[in-house]
Amino acid sequence: MAWFILVRLLFFIGATYTAAAVQPMPGGMLINALFGAALGAIAVVLEWRLRDVSIPHLLGAIIGAALGLLFADLVDRALVTTTDPRWVFLHRMIDLLFQYIGIVIGARRGEWLEPSRLITLFRAAGPQRRYKLLDTSVIIDGRVADICETGFLDGTLVVPQFVLKELQQIADSGDTLKRNRGRRGLDILQKIQKMSGVEVMVSDLDFPDIREVDLKLIELGRTLQGKIVTNDFNLNKVAQLRGVEVLNINELANAMKPVVLPGEIMKVFILKEGKESNQGVAYLDDGTMVVVDNARKMISKTIDIVVTSVLQTTAGKMIFGRHIEPGMAPQMPPSDRDEARRSRPSTPSQVLPNSK
Repeated sequence: MAWFILVRLLFFIGATYTAAAVQPMPGGMLINALFGAALGAIAVVLEWRLRDVSIPHLLGAIIGAALGLLFADLVDRALVTTTDPRWVFLHRMIDLLFQYIGIVIGARRGEWLEPSRLITLFRAAGPQRRYKLLDTSVIIDGRVADICETGFLDGTLVVPQFVLKELQQIADSGDTLKRNRGRRGLDILQKIQKMSGVEVMVSDLDFPDIREVDLKLIELGRTLQGKIVTNDFNLNKVAQLRGVEVLNINELANAMKPVVLPGEIMKVFILKEGKESNQGVAYLDDGTMVVVDNARKMISKTIDIVVTSVLQTTAGKMIFGRHIEPGMAPQMPPSDRDEARRSRPSTPSQVLPNSK
């Protein structure tokens, strides 16, 4: 801004004029004017460099410098007072050392002076609340509303203000798909707020130094000591690396899928052909892919299959099976046949009474 430049210019002129008038350095008015101009320039550069420093860190540096000066004064009082240059030098170095340590430590730990951290310090004395922080992706997904309705998600649901802002930006997007997704997310939030027994809190805590919404959410989770509810794979990994607990909706969905064992018979609708020859692909109601051998000719038909194996991957579960053709009895896997053979009586005498 123009008035910032004007204030800096006036300060620079004032420092130059003061040094020239007082003449603290030997060498005449010109030398002292240059000395004052140099000090003014250093002060302006220092102020310009400090403009990106947050208020909590700056306040922490000031408090640290004051505490350092206090400790230095206590140490100076304990030492011998003398006019010996070596002792004078020691006193001055102690003052500078403690102030330097106080400024550095105070600036690095300045985040503890943020209002959100101070709130958690006072809140620790009362009953601790369990916070669940909702991510933008999980709100748009919508399944979190069903989970809340069933009562499996306890505690207070926290919707940060920056998440609401991101949802609003998506809802106001020029892209039709994005606009529909954003409006769906806002509708899901209204649905959750109207549920009885579900506590929803909109948090105004923000972190201006952090630009990305995901990193802000992680920092808020660390501040409130809460868990992040998401279905974003990358956010899940980053949050875990930073020590924030995550509740992943996709992992919950995978855990709730029905257990299918090799040898079971099931009906599936063959939707398309598979990658390998003579394969068909079907999908269960929960989206699980079923790859069926000998089913390429059965596309658009509902058939009986026998499960041969189940593969668990990072993306979910895959089921492999074989089409049961008419007149063909399903064959059990070797392990199941062995188990049935062991449970079957070996001789008739084991089941028939002794005739003697």
